[in-house]
Amino acid sequence: MTEPSDLLDIDSLLTAGELTMREKVRGFVDERIRPNIANWFENAVFPQDIVREMAGLGLLGMHLQGYGCPGRSAVEYGIAAMELEAGDSGLRTFVSVQGSLAMSAIHKHGSEEQKDEWLPRMAAGEVIGCFGLTEPSAGSDPGSMKTFARRDGGDWVINGSKRWIGLASIAQIAIIWAQTSDGVRGFIVPTNTPGFKATPIEAKLSMRASIQCDIELTDVRLPATALLPNAKGLRGPFECLNEARYGIIWGVMGAARDSYETAVNYSQERLQFDKPLAGYQLTQQKLVNMALEINKGMLLALQIGRLKEAGRLKPHHISAGKLNNCREAITICRDARAMLGGNGITLEYSPLRHANNLESVRTYEGTDEVHTLILGNHITGIPAFR
Repeated sequence: MTEPSDLLDIDSLLTAGELTMREKVRGFVDERIRPNIANWFENAVFPQDIVREMAGLGLLGMHLQGYGCPGRSAVEYGIAAMELEAGDSGLRTFVSVQGSLAMSAIHKHGSEEQKDEWLPRMAAGEVIGCFGLTEPSAGSDPGSMKTFARRDGGDWVINGSKRWIGLASIAQIAIIWAQTSDGVRGFIVPTNTPGFKATPIEAKLSMRASIQCDIELTDVRLPATALLPNAKGLRGPFECLNEARYGIIWGVMGAARDSYETAVNYSQERLQFDKPLAGYQLTQQKLVNMALEINKGMLLALQIGRLKEAGRLKPHHISAGKLNNCREAITICRDARAMLGGNGITLEYSPLRHANNLESVRTYEGTDEVHTLILGNHITGIPAFR
């Protein structure tokens, strides 16, 4: 069946396996997320019982190879992210934090012993991970982080704080990035280690069906084996962030598509002046603009996915995708909300929930400004971050 938003037969560019993945994840979203998401969002509930179900679908660390990970393609991962975010950004964020951040950190930078110990259990949903990079005073500039790890004999001792850390209060392990006398290093920190404290941030207007936390690290003592041996400097966390940013490029198009389809259906059923809203020129113009941007965003995501699969993906490709698709998706969701009138501010309809969530998605893993400057640096050869 042709996608309602597909003006350009984009489906013809997808393989049979990619289409099968889309239907599998979409079915899960339709059955498990859509009937419950308004209640989860209103009551700020992250449904932990679906973690094992997501693992059963092969969604955790799905793009990673070996160690019990699913080993799916970049485009398959992107499609899964899109379908999950059509349900809710918070649920896609869980998969991103678990797989693209915490698991990727271990997969890219860990020792064989660390990979064998953690990755199979994380892929199975038995262990949840989080990724501690951002700090209260270090968001877009992680190089100014104050968390510090010092050597004490054969151990490491970490002190500092992190903020906006997804899943930290329910995670069993945290990937913590800290300054050391040898530059920025990453550590696997079991969250039951004395001195580790995660506190959920509760007063949120966005991502309410997700968990973000403050972390305090007070004399957290770790053995030498906690250090990720192959990560040194900010390149370590940035390589993980690029994995998460890639998923966002696809994911936000799911939120946009769901909002667009909601607006189409509503405009066809809602009568104004004895005529469906869909019959008015201004309505059709809005729907056309939404559909065009969804199609352009999908083609952008797909091209970036094919570059990733070919081993040709560059950081500026990711910045182009995240900047454009987040910017356009949030506009689509806001315009869809406006088309619903007063009904659009209720949780009966998805666009305003999506728009609120996208305020977070647009901010994390690099703000619009950061990605603009990455692209500006690529175009001009002149870094303008300071």
